[in-house]
Amino acid sequence: MGTFVIEGGHQLSGEIQPQGAKNEALQIISAVLLTPEPVTISNIPNIVDVNKLIDLLQSMGVKVERLAPDTYKFQADDVNMDYLTSEEFKKKGSSLRGSIMIMGPLLTRFGRGFIPRPGGDKIGRRRLDTHFIGFQNLGAQFDFDPKESFYRAHADKLKGAYMLLDEASVTGTANIVMAASMAEGTTTIYNAACEPYLQQLCKMINSMGGNITGLGSNKLIIEGVDYLGGCDHRCLPDMIEIGSFIGMAAMTQSEITIKDVAYDELGVIPSVFKKLGINLERRGNDIYIPSQEVYEIESFIDGSIMTISDAPWPGFTPDLLSIVLVTATQAKGSVLIHQKMFESRLFFTDKLIDMGAQIILCDPHRATVIGLERKQALRGVTMTSPDIRAGVSLLIAALSAEGTSTIHNIGQIDRGYQYIEQRLKNLGAQIERQ
Repeated sequence: MGTFVIEGGHQLSGEIQPQGAKNEALQIISAVLLTPEPVTISNIPNIVDVNKLIDLLQSMGVKVERLAPDTYKFQADDVNMDYLTSEEFKKKGSSLRGSIMIMGPLLTRFGRGFIPRPGGDKIGRRRLDTHFIGFQNLGAQFDFDPKESFYRAHADKLKGAYMLLDEASVTGTANIVMAASMAEGTTTIYNAACEPYLQQLCKMINSMGGNITGLGSNKLIIEGVDYLGGCDHRCLPDMIEIGSFIGMAAMTQSEITIKDVAYDELGVIPSVFKKLGINLERRGNDIYIPSQEVYEIESFIDGSIMTISDAPWPGFTPDLLSIVLVTATQAKGSVLIHQKMFESRLFFTDKLIDMGAQIILCDPHRATVIGLERKQALRGVTMTSPDIRAGVSLLIAALSAEGTSTIHNIGQIDRGYQYIEQRLKNLGAQIERQ
């Protein structure tokens, strides 16, 4: 899966452009299955997970044309539904968690959908009940074969329904929205996810001729239409990458400008990093981070220790808690990191402890970080990336550490970050891929 060798302790400088949003791209690319007409999507990141989904669609018979490095034209006018029961489909679909989102479009357009149990990060249980309960509410029949780990759903015609989701699942909401977009009648989804990327999906479907209202709220109303057409769509920049670069700048005492961040779509992300004492400045649609020797974690008004936790949007995204945690290791002060949504995401802290970080792992969901205030640098070690976000957190730690670090299994990082070593080299990082 590849290895990074990083010589740490170097200050970085310059400008860096965030890639297109991974989590949006997986939804948007799945949505091309809603129409037989051409759909052009730009600002698609060149990363493993997205490329796997594009390859899966091609194998299903979707015509794919690469118009530019980040722009593709898709046309799903000859989808091979028989392929969905093949062994090759089971193998490809099971290697990518995002493959679950092809099921909603297939179900509403073709009346049936199949998907093997999808793969992805090993960060704890990530149940799929929300997806399938939503399909059942729309009138689909659902079947799961535990021997094959294969899901099947079918319906002669989906019918709109009212549903209250038991969790504000982003992919679950996206899948149900796509299924409801051509269902008969009105669908109301309460406790819907309302992330900017979900809003982008709804905007795309509306531009295809759909009728979705309530964008940005937790109550979506979808008036089903008979047909959806083609469209052009551009993905937002990746907010997780933007947050990663903020943490990297602070840890390496670097002066960095993050370009074209779609600042108004970042929600609380800038303010959470400011709670760590990081100076950042909005300059138009860019974020400027000055070189900062010391950054001090705020405390609550009553003087109690700062707690940073994840929550459904507009709360703080769980994908950035790993970045916040590693950034806090060199801050002045202490912070409690509370990972509510996934119970295995904090286990990578043992690697940071090996590097000299002062972290108390309280339980699978909570870790207390006692900042070193740069009085003691992290030290380079050999480690293995367990998932995308932990992998980048370890990469940030290695960039700030004294000595040389080796990170194995960097295929996990490649799943979510495009050309990462080259872009970091452009800032002055000493990093090599082996």
